[in-house]
Amino acid sequence: MSYRQFALFKPALAAAALMVGATLAAAPARAEIKSLEIIAPAAPGGGWDQHARSIQQVLQNQNLVPNVQVVNVPGAGGTIGLAQFVTGRKRTPTLLVGGQIMLGAIITNKSAVTLDQVTPLARLTGEYSAVVVPADSPLNSLKDLLDKLKAEPGSVSWGGGSAGGSDQILAGLIAKESGVEPSKVNYVATAGGGEVLAAVLGGHITTAVSGYNEFAPQIQAGKLRALAVSSPERLPGIDTPTLKEQGIDLEFVNWRGIFASGNLKAAELKEHDALMTKVTSSAEWKDLAKQRGWIDLYLPSDKFAEFLKTERTQIEGTLTDLGLVK
Repeated sequence: MSYRQFALFKPALAAAALMVGATLAAAPARAEIKSLEIIAPAAPGGGWDQHARSIQQVLQNQNLVPNVQVVNVPGAGGTIGLAQFVTGRKRTPTLLVGGQIMLGAIITNKSAVTLDQVTPLARLTGEYSAVVVPADSPLNSLKDLLDKLKAEPGSVSWGGGSAGGSDQILAGLIAKESGVEPSKVNYVATAGGGEVLAAVLGGHITTAVSGYNEFAPQIQAGKLRALAVSSPERLPGIDTPTLKEQGIDLEFVNWRGIFASGNLKAAELKEHDALMTKVTSSAEWKDLAKQRGWIDLYLPSDKFAEFLKTERTQIEGTLTDLGLVK
């Protein structure tokens, strides 16, 4: 090819190169992590399980990780799943969903394994709690419930998740704000999710405390009556008064997060951190969170680690005030 021919051909070659570059840029990013396991340390259907499966859905649909498996390891406020996560030796990279409930359970259960042995990866979401009673309960308002509590604390049984978890903490704080000694709260711990729902619907407990959205279908079906929500103001489209509206000066949010192995190398942490940033910034994740009523509380790894230090101290102090920790 002569110099003149090459000069004429060169612009076409450059244009072709630009087209190829544009095509490559438009193509989905290739997944760096090929497979991943996510441990949900609770039974199917609850908040931790929903978070694990939502992350699984986004990772696969967005072509971030082709193969994602969710494994349920319920029990002891998440500490059984935590122990398996810490001591397990697996070839597949593994993550653990957890949250505020797990922090309390570690303290009250005197767990041999703690969050010091894992890597905080991302704080994800939060959810406001609801106080509910069966639809046929004679208690028609939070005032009715608190009047009964003040008259005879032991006559009110509060059902919720594991001992020392968010639900028991909220029940104790409500009692404290209403002038009742928190240690007198008659709390019935369950595995959460379906178990606490069955207990309150069956009339085996006076009232139940959990995330509003776990009760929402039964509230909408007229089987449960919501007496209060722990949000600073009424939730959109939901005509349930807040604790504050009813004289209990209290706001409460149950956060959830995700953790990685405690022995991650710096490069691996950077990769995992970037992965969760992609998940939580995706439109699909935001839609799922909106559907489930989750509040966006995202914090990246370093800020999540800082948050946990403060949160651990506050929860231990609260549990001590409630008489759950000596």
